[in-house]
Amino acid sequence: MKFERPTRRALALILASSLAAFAGVHAPDKKDKAKPPANQIVDSGSFGIFIRGQRVATETFHIEQENGNSIVKSQLKEIAAGDSNAQKSDLQMTSSGELLRYEWSQSSGASLSVFPDNEFLKERILTSPSAKPSEQAFLLPSVTPILDNNFFIHREVLAWKYLAIAPCRDENGHRHCEPADFGTLVPQDHTSMSVRMELAGKEKITIRGAERELLRLNLHGDQFDWALWVDENDHFKLIRVAIPADSTVVDRD
Repeated sequence: MKFERPTRRALALILASSLAAFAGVHAPDKKDKAKPPANQIVDSGSFGIFIRGQRVATETFHIEQENGNSIVKSQLKEIAAGDSNAQKSDLQMTSSGELLRYEWSQSSGASLSVFPDNEFLKERILTSPSAKPSEQAFLLPSVTPILDNNFFIHREVLAWKYLAIAPCRDENGHRHCEPADFGTLVPQDHTSMSVRMELAGKEKITIRGAERELLRLNLHGDQFDWALWVDENDHFKLIRVAIPADSTVVDRD
């Protein structure tokens, strides 16, 4: 048995054209038909990034629906460096989850972009504003998830995609979902990698002194194992990420 229909539909709509339904927006009245659709906010906020209990960076993010496309923007600032080493990312996808364009930039002047080019994804890299751009092609489909360095909001989008497509069943009141493998692109590393996500189940964890019951997902790669917790009672928003090998915890503010 899969997710109950309303829940599964809401998850699927995150990456589809009806993101308004995920946020509980109702269909417009007839008198509103002539009005252009307003941008719809899907999620916004910030993550605190902690290493050995000390906050080292903050990621501020914003996900919205615009003209049927999904736009995921994020900015990362290190506490010690402030604006001098800030990073920005802008991920744009169609209603079916196909990449339109991904852009990354750093305050130092380095930047890159990823875009579809026939059967490839192509990456264009600038080491500085005055440098000659270089290009690298990847034989990857346009639906390949972007999982760039340092942007945890990309992991939330991947979690939504997994929960929307994973075959699931209920046994004795517990939800079980099969793992799913994804080929992903890491633009800052100029490489692709395979990852696996699986549902571990509900867990009670303590965040800022309060106990919460959240849904745990495990994300595995060749050289990493992460734990992600999402709130199924709040649109499956990403609440915490734990990276034990790096003594790192990421919490939603």
